[in-house]
Amino acid sequence: MSLLIPLYVHPAEDPGAWHRLITAADRTYAVVLNPANGPGTGPDQAFTAVADALRTAGARLLGYVDTDYGARDPSAVTADARRHREWYAVDGCFLDRVTAGPDGLPGCRRLVRSLRRTGARTVVLNPGVDPAPGYVRLADLTVTFEGHWSTYVAAFSRSARAKPPPPERLCHLVYGVPEALVPLAVRTAQDRGAGICGPVTGELPNPWAELTPALTVTENEGRT
Repeated sequence: MSLLIPLYVHPAEDPGAWHRLITAADRTYAVVLNPANGPGTGPDQAFTAVADALRTAGARLLGYVDTDYGARDPSAVTADARRHREWYAVDGCFLDRVTAGPDGLPGCRRLVRSLRRTGARTVVLNPGVDPAPGYVRLADLTVTFEGHWSTYVAAFSRSARAKPPPPERLCHLVYGVPEALVPLAVRTAQDRGAGICGPVTGELPNPWAELTPALTVTENEGRT
């Protein structure tokens, strides 16, 4: 089991969180860089430094791009992805707030194809819910749950599809996990078909700044 880490905090504000992440880079699936709800208007030297350190430590880097549930112009999305690549040498992109319904599938398919053509080696979709059939095949990884631990245990279950996707194509991002239950959260993600997870103890607005328990557990569990 490995982690997808959307660490949405500036390195100057919480250098300790970034240091912990760099030292555990080999236990991550990818790290999402998000300087300014996207790449921002120009390179940020603090993010350039942590990107270089993470890359040296072996992490895959993804640039955060908001699709606004399909409302953003695709050219703006691809431009953001290009800036991430030019400024931070990311390997691909993390598309946030992706549509999940069947009506949005054709547009999402065109967008992913465009991103691939322009150099994105890894594409992660984050609808945050189990999307309509077809989405998972478009990307390298799809986040089919993002939310609080209380919701995860009470209102979310394994996909009921007759042929579920391979675990390495699915991710569950769960925050607000009591520290003692982080190992259970990892096992629960595995039981529910997700090979990548992000169980952390932190709460909004930046749950993934609290990485230590999850990193310890995934080290013991081994890496997918």
